[in-house]
Amino acid sequence: MINPVFTNTAGMDKSLLAKYIKLPQPEGKTMVTYVWIDGSGENLRAKTRTFDKEPQSADDISWWNFDGSSTGQAEGSNSEVYLKPVAMFNDPFTLASNKLVLCETYNFDKKPTMTNNRADCFNAMEAAKDQHPLFGIEQEYTLMDRDGWPFGWPKGGYPQPQGPYYCGIGACLALGRDLVEAHYKACLYAGVNIRGTNAEVMPAQWEYQVGPSEGIDAADQHWMSRYLLLRIAEEYGVQVSFHPKPIAGDWNGAGCHTNFSTLAMREPNGIEVIIAAIEKLSLRHETHIKVYGKDNERRLTGKHETANIHEFSYGVANRGSSIRIPRQCDEERCGYFEDRRPASNCDPYCVTSLLVRTVCLNEKDAK
Repeated sequence: MINPVFTNTAGMDKSLLAKYIKLPQPEGKTMVTYVWIDGSGENLRAKTRTFDKEPQSADDISWWNFDGSSTGQAEGSNSEVYLKPVAMFNDPFTLASNKLVLCETYNFDKKPTMTNNRADCFNAMEAAKDQHPLFGIEQEYTLMDRDGWPFGWPKGGYPQPQGPYYCGIGACLALGRDLVEAHYKACLYAGVNIRGTNAEVMPAQWEYQVGPSEGIDAADQHWMSRYLLLRIAEEYGVQVSFHPKPIAGDWNGAGCHTNFSTLAMREPNGIEVIIAAIEKLSLRHETHIKVYGKDNERRLTGKHETANIHEFSYGVANRGSSIRIPRQCDEERCGYFEDRRPASNCDPYCVTSLLVRTVCLNEKDAK
């Protein structure tokens, strides 16, 4: 019988690749890898082409296309989908002058595809740019073996209960640290504004933070950080799960907590603006939950440092609330708030856009 589990690619000798990466690259030749979100709205795809001149920004990189019928974004009878470069980064995998470019996807009629949420997010950020919306996004994720069981867990069994793993140190507590630190360095090299990382409450679960970044740049950088994580995990022969509740039972889920502020919130006595913003959010709770990630109801149960998905709440230093006001911000009477509702698999374009539309642009739900 054929084994349904793929062969572990970690068995490949990476020193062989290193020999070719070190080959001198012809003068004037640059490899540009186009990265985009596919028809699932969660997964990323990529392909590479050669340029005869090193691009200095995404504006220097031409549009391209791909077979959308193979990514859930078009039918075979009209399969070409356009790639519009929007944000460029250094390539930590092939080095030299090579680049990674994040792209929007457009249909043949030049209208955004169904999973191109960046176009709408860009419009919201432009409308609110005078308020200088600032975001810091905390991405939790779980490392999984190729068989779908958490990395480092006993096969067919469970490790000791939660408690010692959060920010833990040690071979039986910090599962997968090499991959995590490789990702950190790759983000810095690429130009992603990564600010930190730590082991999370569930073993084999980790978190990193991107930001603070203003406007559309926040979600652009966050999507590229996910791409880098997935590519590095590929090299280690490990899977990355962004599912909000990868393991049922008495284990923490995974979120994508989003810290948000406007200029008025960061100024003296900005706490009043923060409270007013939270009141606006309370009136659109269901609207936000709808775009805050699939299967989020499995995570937002009121347990494991979450609020109940059906109830809106906020509090100072309260990780069991929908919105948390950090203790320091409450004491200094200005700063930011943390929206703890987004799931780890959310689209940061949707989350940041809706926060701006609710708080800055005063959009309301139709009655």
